[in-house]
Amino acid sequence: MYAQIDLNGPAGTLRVSGHGLPPVELVRAPGSRPDTHTPIGTRRAELLALTIDGEPAVIRPARGRLLRWSYRVDVHTDGVHYRLVPCGHDYSRFTRDGRRVGKLLCSGNGKVIDTWKPGATPRDIALGTALAAAFGTGASPWFETVGEIVSELLP
Repeated sequence: MYAQIDLNGPAGTLRVSGHGLPPVELVRAPGSRPDTHTPIGTRRAELLALTIDGEPAVIRPARGRLLRWSYRVDVHTDGVHYRLVPCGHDYSRFTRDGRRVGKLLCSGNGKVIDTWKPGATPRDIALGTALAAAFGTGASPWFETVGEIVSELLP
């Protein structure tokens, strides 16, 4: 299934749609100041509104700090728990109720490269694509991040 991704980071809007896919929309609060590190402009849940096929869903992006785990994004909808979490420098895995359904790559430019496991639903594909486009994928391991911080502090 082909997903059409319409991301406008400065405006804080994202829409994923496509034939056979439920539309997914993620909107940053109007008037909120975007950060420069997140394609949608924030990782603050209180500034984000997510809908899947027109129904609201709960989104909880972690803060995105030192550990890869801190870049996870959780979504709860219709009794299902979804999670996007980095699994390498560039890629993130997408899970539904703890089971991996896809692997995604997005460098923050609104283009997503995806690999889906058999059994991935159109809802999985639309939501996973939206989260990857909105938050990017992958993260450096903690020791590389610490090394970069230390090297920046040294004269």
